[in-house]
Amino acid sequence: MVNQRINILEIAKTAFEAGQQILDVYHSDGMTVEYKNDASPVTIADKKSHNYICDKLSSLYPTIPLISEEGELPDYKQRERWHTAWLIDPLDGTKEFIKRNGEFTVNIGLIKRGTPILGVIYLPSQDTMYFASSRLGSYKMEKCNTTLQKVYSESELIDASEKLPITQPRDSLAIVVSRSHFSTITQAYIDQIQQQVGDVHIIEAGSSVKMCLIAEGSADIYPRLSYSMEWDTAAGEAIVTFSGGRVEEYNTGLPLQYNKEHLKNPFHIAKSKLKGDFFHI
Repeated sequence: MVNQRINILEIAKTAFEAGQQILDVYHSDGMTVEYKNDASPVTIADKKSHNYICDKLSSLYPTIPLISEEGELPDYKQRERWHTAWLIDPLDGTKEFIKRNGEFTVNIGLIKRGTPILGVIYLPSQDTMYFASSRLGSYKMEKCNTTLQKVYSESELIDASEKLPITQPRDSLAIVVSRSHFSTITQAYIDQIQQQVGDVHIIEAGSSVKMCLIAEGSADIYPRLSYSMEWDTAAGEAIVTFSGGRVEEYNTGLPLQYNKEHLKNPFHIAKSKLKGDFFHI
């Protein structure tokens, strides 16, 4: 595979344009919902975003293979030889999209030897983007529709964005939990924390918004103690990691691994740089 430097501005613009296609469906009068074999919902917006991202990345970086939630998954005998790969969730939070609560994202992650090295998460309904790489660090950009028309280089993109984490003064520990995937084990985990530190502030959010809140410091802990897939977390883990936080397996404390034979994630915890290690569970 050819070693090719990734221009994160190109990935940011790709995520943004995919988000505009999602918004076209989001603001339309009708929305057809289908269900996959695992009973998870899928809409035309998922498919339009998938097609746009995969076509664009294949054109920009033809030597880097892709894994997308909405695409065909290559056999592991082929994938295990991959040095680098894109991990894409073209519409993360389809349930939130269907509910029209705005908490859905476009996720584009790049992994190298099983570890995320770049991530872009775009929140179309808020016109806000989080992006990160091992080379640049983690950033938040608002008003993307205006900003991306004015930037022409990575350095201009950085200048138009805010470096993460952002100081968030609070009296209590903030824990962000899944709006759609809250589990009894998550509640037990929160109860343990409360026994150590007293009252905690609970934030409910959908999709990869939760990882973004950890990276920026608006939340300190995100326990994902329920089902998730690699494309759900790759971009978010990069953004958390390069903001100074970390994502680790719940039982072992080890980093997550990507492009496994089976793409289901183990239970895991995301911790912010600012307060994520304030306690130990």
